[in-house]
Amino acid sequence: MQISANLWLTQLALPWRYDDPCLPNNKPSAEKRLNLLKLPLQRDPILHHKYKSAVDDYIAQSHARKIPDVELLNTTNRPVWYLPHHPVLHPQKPDKERVVFDCAAKYKGTSLNDQLLQGPDLNNSLVGVLLQFWKEPIAMVADIKQMFHQVRVAKRDCDALRFLWWDDTVSLNKPVEYQMLVHPFGATSSPSCAAYALRRTADDNRAEFDPQVVDTVHRNFYVDNCLKSVATIEEAVKLVNHLSAMLAKGGFHLTKWISNSREILAMICPTERAPSVVKLNLENLPIDRALGIQWNVEKDAFSFRISDKPNTET
Repeated sequence: MQISANLWLTQLALPWRYDDPCLPNNKPSAEKRLNLLKLPLQRDPILHHKYKSAVDDYIAQSHARKIPDVELLNTTNRPVWYLPHHPVLHPQKPDKERVVFDCAAKYKGTSLNDQLLQGPDLNNSLVGVLLQFWKEPIAMVADIKQMFHQVRVAKRDCDALRFLWWDDTVSLNKPVEYQMLVHPFGATSSPSCAAYALRRTADDNRAEFDPQVVDTVHRNFYVDNCLKSVATIEEAVKLVNHLSAMLAKGGFHLTKWISNSREILAMICPTERAPSVVKLNLENLPIDRALGIQWNVEKDAFSFRISDKPNTET
């Protein structure tokens, strides 16, 4: 892998399994999948609006772009592949639709994921991160905004991330060709690439920051979630500022901060706090989530919420 930094993103090439990837022209298959997607979009205006907004947001943030006509046929020595895509709704975020690319979709016996290396598992132990989170009295949680999409794909690989979409999203007539410019959800290599880019950002900037800041990136992250506890308010204030500044050098935006210390929350801009603590005039700090576990922020205690799902008879 080669990594380079620009003003706002880290760039990382796709980790090809072979020097010459075997990717036949799967555009007909992608067109068929898009036509299947057209039916639910036409039946459900709300789904259509959310899905269109998600794609428009990709384009507005330069995570994707429409391919100019002059580039469509000029693919010499570059792999070309079309990614089918579909909507995925997070049960806890009903207002937000995620566009997921089906990188495992096969055509003539292969898929994009078949041609990519998964890469090493660079995630920390889930239990280890939680145990360290309990260690000290001042606890903090934050997320990296759109972590995968902050890692740009090398330009020569972007044609392998083409997808079809409509310019005319009202009539859904003839689709046009777009391409992702960042590592997409659904690619087998994206988790490893994003984790590597995050750690590389810490290593490349270790001379400018305290060892504790670098150590936090290496030991206290699980994917895009940071869970950290420290002994004093002063230490927490310094860590919040320095950790955010260091990750910003790699294009990573640390946000949705929450802490069991009102003093720490007060020094964080309201737009960078978690939604549950934007306003601090609360009688008690809320119950939030920490790696899928219910975290009572006021009491600094974990709890579990169990939903009793009825068995469906077959």
